[in-house]
Amino acid sequence: MLVKPLTEESELLLKVAKGNEYAFKMLYDHYRILVYSRALYLLKSDLLAEEVLQEVMLKLWQTAGRLTEHSNLAAYLTTLTRNRSFQLLRRKVLEAKTDAELGRGWTEQDNGTEEEILLADTRKLLSDGIALLPPQQKLVYELCHIEGLKYEEAAQKMNLSVETVRSYMKLALRFLRAYLKTHTDVTAMLILFKLL
Repeated sequence: MLVKPLTEESELLLKVAKGNEYAFKMLYDHYRILVYSRALYLLKSDLLAEEVLQEVMLKLWQTAGRLTEHSNLAAYLTTLTRNRSFQLLRRKVLEAKTDAELGRGWTEQDNGTEEEILLADTRKLLSDGIALLPPQQKLVYELCHIEGLKYEEAAQKMNLSVETVRSYMKLALRFLRAYLKTHTDVTAMLILFKLL
């Protein structure tokens, strides 16, 4: 998909680098379809394409100051999209292999106090991760995962479609797993995946 650059693109990037949300929204609106459609083509999943869109645009927000007026923003975003999509595909393959391996050799042992301490630390870390979720994802997670509402009940309570609630929950869980993966060791991760 060919997207023409905005005429004031370099000015917008400078404004984004200074934290201007309106300038970012203009860039986001202009390049959203490019990023989303490329990710959808590679991943064949609306949910994963939406995740890639969020991550690529976050990267744009973070790196806008380093992009020069000579940069081809469309090419930069396309490259980010391709790389992130391939990372997700590799992760899915790795997760499938890991799940198969863990399923074969999983045995439970009772370590009493050590497990209780680890579980308490893990719950604290999970709580920290939940606090970082975007408001809608956080609310869906709390309603469905903590309060135990079904997606339909949460959708009705939030005045959203069931599919939107399901998408928010998937994004929240994906974020929490990634957050916890970067903040815990392997033993804690196994306990966390039981909690999630």
